[in-house]
Amino acid sequence: MVVLGIETSCDETGVALVSLSPATNSTEKSRGGGPGGHGRVLAQALHSQISLHAAYGGVVPELASRDHILRLSPLIQQVMAQAGLAWPNIDAIAYTEGPGLAGALLVGASLAQGLAAATGKPIIGIHHLEGHLLSPLLAQEAQALGFPFLALLVSGGHTQIMQVDGLGEYTLLGETIDDAAGEAFDKSAQLLGLGYPGGPEIGRWAQKGDAKRFDLPRPLLKRPTLDFSFAGLKTAVLTQVQKLKQSLRLDDQARADMAAAVQAAIVDVLSAKCRKAIHETGIRRLVVAGGVGANQSLRERLQHIAQEEDCQIIFPPPALCTDNGVMIAWAAGLRLLAGQASQTAGSFNVKPRWPLSETALRAS
Repeated sequence: MVVLGIETSCDETGVALVSLSPATNSTEKSRGGGPGGHGRVLAQALHSQISLHAAYGGVVPELASRDHILRLSPLIQQVMAQAGLAWPNIDAIAYTEGPGLAGALLVGASLAQGLAAATGKPIIGIHHLEGHLLSPLLAQEAQALGFPFLALLVSGGHTQIMQVDGLGEYTLLGETIDDAAGEAFDKSAQLLGLGYPGGPEIGRWAQKGDAKRFDLPRPLLKRPTLDFSFAGLKTAVLTQVQKLKQSLRLDDQARADMAAAVQAAIVDVLSAKCRKAIHETGIRRLVVAGGVGANQSLRERLQHIAQEEDCQIIFPPPALCTDNGVMIAWAAGLRLLAGQASQTAGSFNVKPRWPLSETALRAS
């Protein structure tokens, strides 16, 4: 099965072709009922709008939508050419149905539906977070991963710990009660004048900094809940930066030290909650997905936890941590292999707000 995936939920235009085949090995099938497929990326293309939105310090929805319109069709032509495939070779078309920016979602959905109507191909809308959640399973060593497993979804808009009991069977164990971890990275970088997007910049500056110079809070770290909170951390960074500016001591070393302190605080909270989830559920497999999953300090900390707790931690390749078309094609292929019913071409809606718990398989 070859699936064309289209991702336009925010500020990346992603297109990919992924080839999937069902798991047939009896050993794989016996490992707790894994996702049920092997995948191979045939071609992919991604256009980031970072430079477009950098001047505003964040994503401007109208600009994002217009840029998706400009980029999407050429990117589809590009991946088709890279893979050496024509439309008769495509078995299904997938797009991000939600959540995300309404206008941006409509661009991808409209083109996907038009292509499905024109070519007669099955079409399926995919939950953006499910794409992230399942993307680590593309790794060769993870494609036979059995259910259940835990998932840390951590990005600019989401910070959640999920229990995954099967495809479309997701239980929310904890989530942020205010700001996401990625937003805390972005806002802190903006306050420090480090550039946009903030996560990679904080990580880069932190390598030169002393995380112990500034004492920043770890919200909800010792609470019994698995929920997160990062609004207080952002406020603490604002207060410290204002003091440094008033005393004329916000130099490059101070920026590096503050970046290191911010990164340490966020990594401490995320890793502690993951360890707690492992203890509470007894599930010893953790999948990490989302843009913040590319943070090297977080990866190192979680790998350390994996050794201490004798559990398995699976990360997506760094290129698949950001929004991309591969994860949408892969998730769609797994659903179709599992018997998911396709949509009717030309009849669609997008869901800017869409709980992941509302994504049960709809059998054909």
